[in-house]
Amino acid sequence: MNVLIINSGSSSIKFQIIEMPSETWVCSGLVERIGQQDAVLNYKTSATSLQQTESIKTHKQGLHKIVELLLHSEKGVIKSTDDIKVVGHRVVHGGNSFSNTTAITTQVKQKIKEYATLAPLHNPGNLEGILVAEEVFPSAKQVAVFDTAFHQTIPEKAKRYAIPNQLYDEQSIQLYGFHGTSHQYVSEKAIAHLGLKNSKIISIHLGNGCSMTAILNGQSTDHSLGFTPSNGLIMGTRSGDIDHGIIYHLVNTLNYTVDEVKEILTYKSGMLGLTGYNDLRDIEAEAEKGNRDCQLALQMNAYRIQKYIGAYAATLNGLDAIIFTAGIGENSSLIRKLVCRNMDYLGIELDDEKNETKSKSLREINTPVSKVKILVIPTNEELEIAKQVFQLVK
Repeated sequence: MNVLIINSGSSSIKFQIIEMPSETWVCSGLVERIGQQDAVLNYKTSATSLQQTESIKTHKQGLHKIVELLLHSEKGVIKSTDDIKVVGHRVVHGGNSFSNTTAITTQVKQKIKEYATLAPLHNPGNLEGILVAEEVFPSAKQVAVFDTAFHQTIPEKAKRYAIPNQLYDEQSIQLYGFHGTSHQYVSEKAIAHLGLKNSKIISIHLGNGCSMTAILNGQSTDHSLGFTPSNGLIMGTRSGDIDHGIIYHLVNTLNYTVDEVKEILTYKSGMLGLTGYNDLRDIEAEAEKGNRDCQLALQMNAYRIQKYIGAYAATLNGLDAIIFTAGIGENSSLIRKLVCRNMDYLGIELDDEKNETKSKSLREINTPVSKVKILVIPTNEELEIAKQVFQLVK
């Protein structure tokens, strides 16, 4: 069974075709920097590898580019859209409505649309992927896997906010958590690698969106993102943690509208607001040239991650390993170095030479005497989605 996985991020679309149940990779690719003039499309099969740069303004346009490649007479891997039996979609926010992998119906699409107000960078793109896939692959089953599902195990003491009870009881305002598919996948890999029956792990997912999860014996117990995927770590365009009094000040004193504040904190803050760039590769390059704004932003980014490591090590009452994953976590040796610096009190000691080594496999980058394992684990949300989707439809 050929399963097409569509993973729409805030500014990217990852995709794979995986033959199930053998878990055989057929093809994969990535459209990144969506919305910019220099968007990049990568596509790879066993026979073809290509990269092209062009203007891709929307997720819909990016998805149509992907479909064109899959059906290409020379570079494609399918002869007909009927060759795709199932399309699995990553959906960021499922609220309280979805705790499991779900077949997509009209009602499910409506709920995904409703939750777009809580995940404005993601759910609209997720829904667009579903609508385009329904149009292009009419005979395929469409299935949603929700980012929030892995975090259903977070206890009430961690997921509740100190606000009036009725807002929790009647409006379901609570911490939901995100990037669950990624955190689940890499934590399972880490536990198998460590060979521990009981484990205390912190998973650090760093991309344009960033999050951290405290994982006790394979279960999520706390998470840095909350009711929406906007708080916690400093992200590409999102501020992360901020004193909510600033919002009142912007509205009541500086006369910004609520929509303008939302625009600022969601689309114009984070690394973009600090540096003018939202791609970490550009920021690191500028920092190397002496750009002080970029240098400071990198320090702030790492410092915020360190604070969460300390907090989660406390809630776990110990720490066996930290995991770096996703685009930045897997590829930026500088961010890993800045995060692990001066963390020896917690038993985190980085091996600089191992840290600079590039690999697409799970690897340890800690020193031999480090009490805490430092793992770099390439995430594979698409494979995790394919496994969950296949379990539902087989």
